[in-house]
Amino acid sequence: MVFGRERVEYKTPDQVRLMRRAGLVVADTLAAVRAAARPGVTTADLDAVAAKAIDDAGAAPSFLGYHGFSGVICTSVNDEVIHGIPGSRVLAVGDLVSIDCGAIVEGWHGDSAISFVLGSEGALDHKLPDGDLVAAGADLADIGLVRTTEAAMWAGIAALASAKRLNAVGQAVEAAVEMAGQFQGVEYGIVEEYVGHGIGSAMHQPPDVHNYRTSGSGPRLRSGMCLAIEPMITRGGAETNVLADDWTVVTDDGSRAAHWEHSTAIMEDGIVVLTAVDGGAERLGVFGVEPVSLG
Repeated sequence: MVFGRERVEYKTPDQVRLMRRAGLVVADTLAAVRAAARPGVTTADLDAVAAKAIDDAGAAPSFLGYHGFSGVICTSVNDEVIHGIPGSRVLAVGDLVSIDCGAIVEGWHGDSAISFVLGSEGALDHKLPDGDLVAAGADLADIGLVRTTEAAMWAGIAALASAKRLNAVGQAVEAAVEMAGQFQGVEYGIVEEYVGHGIGSAMHQPPDVHNYRTSGSGPRLRSGMCLAIEPMITRGGAETNVLADDWTVVTDDGSRAAHWEHSTAIMEDGIVVLTAVDGGAERLGVFGVEPVSLG
């Protein structure tokens, strides 16, 4: 590996392939956790599902023990933005749940997050018609937040395909959030205190990846960079605080939050989403971007 002036870690194709393996473990684990989410299930129950999925895959969890964190996944509910600790909290119909997961394969990390609204039978597919979602117990304002946050993440990822500088990601994310808010007639908050990051032989690496416009242009994008794009959006203000457990980040105003994340690699001939089963093909296709094959 090679390090640039900012200590950015540039991966070889073989190292990216190992990260792809870690990314697929994360994707499978998130799918298992999502399938297990039901009213009456605790966040500790979901953590146990994740632990088994990662162990069965022969991988190791990125989060467990990280600076003392006690969970395999982060489980953040309703006004909890990120870093929620799995425990005795019982999930209920209408909860907005965000799950963040990381896994390590042969020393290389994958990191991804999803958000969903819990219906009477489990996690709801936010792509379903609004009437079906309401009938299942969802608040359409929460569904709009989940859709907006996911769409903003994909806009940021797609920007990597043609941008020269990293700040294009934040510009794309903020523009997508603004457009969705105007269409829906709401004003969303973009959390600025927490951002995306580089990822590779460590879970968190330079550079920071902002989810909003900044005055500078940011580092130059280069082949071998691997970045975690992760917008955190609220139905209210962008200000947050940390609970007494020193981990759980909540919105100051009590508004609900959503969090989506994917780890993405920049290669010589394009980009590929390491934590998406299809490499990002379906959602990037909307932007005219085709992910590259890792062979």
